[in-house]
Amino acid sequence: MDGRIAFQGEPGAYSHQACRQARPGFEAVPCETFEDAIEMCLSGETDLAMLPVENSTYGRVADIHHLLPASGLHIVDEAFVRVHINLLGLPGTQLGDIKRAMSHTVLLGQCREFLRKHDLKSVTGADTAGSAKIVAERGDRSLGALASELAGEIYGLDVLARHIEDKSNNTTRFLVMSRTPDMTRRGNDGMMTSFVFRVRNIPAALYKAMGGFATNGVNMTKLESYMVDGVFSATQFYADIEGHPDDANVRRAMEELEYFTSFLTIFGTYPADPMRRA
Repeated sequence: MDGRIAFQGEPGAYSHQACRQARPGFEAVPCETFEDAIEMCLSGETDLAMLPVENSTYGRVADIHHLLPASGLHIVDEAFVRVHINLLGLPGTQLGDIKRAMSHTVLLGQCREFLRKHDLKSVTGADTAGSAKIVAERGDRSLGALASELAGEIYGLDVLARHIEDKSNNTTRFLVMSRTPDMTRRGNDGMMTSFVFRVRNIPAALYKAMGGFATNGVNMTKLESYMVDGVFSATQFYADIEGHPDDANVRRAMEELEYFTSFLTIFGTYPADPMRRA
């Protein structure tokens, strides 16, 4: 094994699939919560942590943007994972045997057309891989699970229907986190830089802060705001840009941003995933 990487969820979760895809030589370690995955990495029990940040269908993952800046970890890679949803059942079961399908409510919502077509009743489970585990344990041939093929492999279930999601481009973006930053240039698709900031309390501060990226030709792929500590007057921004902090245009843009901010922290410079260009 090359090392250990923590993820939130049961074995077979899509976060587990992300670990296999991005770090195939690592031992993937399941954790109950995102905080647990972060803590395992911080404490040295694992070398890395895999955290989902956004989904192309459902937007950003709740709480992650609050956890990342305070986590003490650094982004060293990103992984785009196609979320292929499959109907899993007990060995030997046929599609016509299934009357109910269990999964996380988000996945159930992504397979409405398939469930309606086959007259399957939705059963809400705690998560995707956990639902596959329950199907394997209960031994009920009328109950199926909506999950990854990896979950079927782990819990000994058959794939009764593949890739049944309503939207064919359903993708989740994950971040690989480490205790130490890696500023080296790597990969073949350019570099990304992620940071958080708060603007100074002056008129048009955000507009002025963003101007440096436009005038220096730096592409900002994400800008999101969220409250800090539940206070309406304290707004923090999370941003992703294309480029490396040592690039001349990025350096100039960040210097201009810093002038209009009261707080600015870069917490990751990493290679862009090839799927970002797709």
